Parts: sequence; structure tokens; C-alpha cells
Amino acid sequence: MVTRRKGTSRGARENGVREVDEFLATLKHPLKAEIEAVRAIILGADARIHESIKRNAPSFSITDHFATFNLRSQDVVQVVFHRGAKVRAGASGPAISDPSGLLKWVANDRCIAVLTDRKQIRSEKGALESIVKQWIGQVP
Repeated sequence: MVTRRKGTSRGARENGVREVDEFLATLKHPLKAEIEAVRAIILGADARIHESIKRNAPSFSITDHFATFNLRSQDVVQVVFHRGAKVRAGASGPAISDPSGLLKWVANDRCIAVLTDRKQIRSEKGALESIVKQWIGQVP
């Protein structure tokens, strides 16, 4: 799936997709299929979302990175929602509605979505899409 990103060329978008596809092709992770399913949900949430590899994991951006997989855990899929590479002193976090309880807040401006298996990913698809849309709507 090729995504659109304002201010980037089609070739740059395709390079990002290719980069992530190549990374995932070599990834050794017990939840690889689940990671790919979550990737598709995030990319499907907004046509402007672009992906690349950041910190040895798939990362998502529009103008700045806003979410990055944490691949260290082998028993759950984790997506860190953030406001760029650095924690901003005194930054207040976005107001995100999370009735499913997917998010674990680790700072005012960072949280982690934790998904355990394919069944949960399927059942929480709408909730995850909503979180992505809310997040990108509130962060610079």
C-alpha cells in the first residue's frame, strides 16, 4: 500500500514503503503477522501517513514522526505514540478518547498501545484507527 504524505514526492513515499517491506521481510519476531496487521491499520487511518524505519522499527509520520513500533517485547505488539523524537519539557498531552483502554500513558505526551493477539487486533481495529486519527489531529 502506498501512502500519501504532504510535501513528499511519490518516489519518497514508495521508498518508505519499500524500506519497511524489506525490514519486515527479514524480521524475526513471533508476532510478525500481528505487527503487519497493526501496520495496515495505522496506514489505513489517514492517506497522509508515511512510513519509514526509525530506531530499528517501523515508524509513522505526516510532517513529524508520531508513532513507532517497539519491537523488543516478544509477547505483545506495542506502538509508541509520541510527539517527535524528543520529549518536550512542559508539553501537555493530547486529549485522546480511549474507551477500549488500549493506551498506557508513560508521559504527558507519550503513550503505548498494547495489543496481544490477532483476535484482539481484529476486535480493536476501530479503536486503534480512532486513536491514530485523534493523535494526528492534535499533535504538530
